[in-house]
Amino acid sequence: MRNHFHPRNLQRCLGFCFSRGAGLIGRVHGDEKGSISLTSMFGLITLTILLGMVMNSDLQFNEKVRMQNAADAAAYSGGVSIARSLNTIAFSNHLLWDTFALTAYLREARDQTAITLTPEILANWTRIGPAFAGSEFQKFADLGEAINEKAPGEMQLVATFGAWSQASSELMLPVFEQILAEEQIPEFQRAVLQASPQQAQMAAEEAAQRHGRAWPRAVDLHALMWRTNVDPMGGDRESELRTLPVWDYREHGKIDQARTFRRQFAHTYLHQWDAASMQPFDNLLLGGGWRTGLGKMSQYAAFWRILTAGHLEQLLEEYPDTNLMFMLRRPWEYGDTELSQLAINQMYDRDFMFVGVVYRSKFTELMPRVFRSPAAGDTQAYAQVMVTVPRRRLLKVEPGENAVTAGLTGGVPGQYVDLPADVDPPPEDPEVEQQDWYITRQPGSWFPEEFSMRNQNWSVQLAPATSASIPAILSSQPYTHPSLGDFTPPDFRDLEANDLDWLSHH
Repeated sequence: MRNHFHPRNLQRCLGFCFSRGAGLIGRVHGDEKGSISLTSMFGLITLTILLGMVMNSDLQFNEKVRMQNAADAAAYSGGVSIARSLNTIAFSNHLLWDTFALTAYLREARDQTAITLTPEILANWTRIGPAFAGSEFQKFADLGEAINEKAPGEMQLVATFGAWSQASSELMLPVFEQILAEEQIPEFQRAVLQASPQQAQMAAEEAAQRHGRAWPRAVDLHALMWRTNVDPMGGDRESELRTLPVWDYREHGKIDQARTFRRQFAHTYLHQWDAASMQPFDNLLLGGGWRTGLGKMSQYAAFWRILTAGHLEQLLEEYPDTNLMFMLRRPWEYGDTELSQLAINQMYDRDFMFVGVVYRSKFTELMPRVFRSPAAGDTQAYAQVMVTVPRRRLLKVEPGENAVTAGLTGGVPGQYVDLPADVDPPPEDPEVEQQDWYITRQPGSWFPEEFSMRNQNWSVQLAPATSASIPAILSSQPYTHPSLGDFTPPDFRDLEANDLDWLSHH
């Protein structure tokens, strides 16, 4: 077989291939319709990555803002529940004192001792009335006639009041006696102490879930209220130191001080009951002003006040060690005066500061193969609240007002919106000095600032999240929440407070 291979044939074949290839390449660079250069392709890939970074950053930012809003709402809701529990116990203390006062009041209404002392006094007035009436001096004669007319009326007034008070006592006194005998008010306060942690957790959980359902893409959020001793409200350490900073009188041992407060406030409430019911005997509002009461001659009001006060003292002696007030857990108030300011601040941080944490499963990024979060744990946000008694706020008092009326208007303190009138106001008299407005604080009697369980003005406010226990709280498993058993918390236990401040957006 003849071999046709020749170098000239190879040269001719290679020339043909190069000429065809050069022609194809020339046509490609001569007509670029529908083609993509390598530079454009790499640019498009880069822009896609940048777009993914921007979108992920935006999603992460929105996630943090929404989570923080939910944490603020959950912590505030839990704090409000705690503040309301404190106000409930303070109100119950006042209710207990008022019950003592009203029981003593109704005991005298039952016994009717005061009414037995008035007939002799009115009889003496009746005997001296004719003596004055026969006087040759007109003023004494008029006095005698007035005595003769007023004495029967006062006797009828005393009898009517006695019948009314006795009928009221028959209905209400057994109820109040049973309330004190069974210690129903202290038992109610103990129930509040026991239920308050779970109520606060339920309020925080509800706030978090509502926030999660309101997102454009609903998520399942959960919340937990933590104490600064790194234990959830109602957790394992509740038996050591309860969430509410309140001492049961069976625990605090300050029986003498509790008795002093009880006696003081019970007499205060009894005085108010006496003042309201003895008004016809003391003073009477007639013709736009106060006039001397109708029952001054009988001295019934004086006897009533003395006897009700005696019943109250006897009633207090019947319950020397029970039916006492619940006190705030403040060691420096009960004799421990040597505490330093640092120790007091630490106790305040322990008893009145709370941290609310909102949890959700780990956020899924766009393009997770390219963008991957370095955080190993699930997502959480936190906020800190402070339960306290607010200071009396400032009021702008307009001319013709006072601090009490200005503080009840609501809205901007003491500020009104002037609506246009139908007619122009009369011109001001230049001879009359115009009173200027002034700034004062709300009245202390209506808005007390006392830090105790006698004050029913407890409130809550968001506080800077600076508690030293926050790293440990964020690193702890929320073991008391039934829906967070598989939650993976981050590990912040080795972080210092300054490091967490640097990482946190608070």
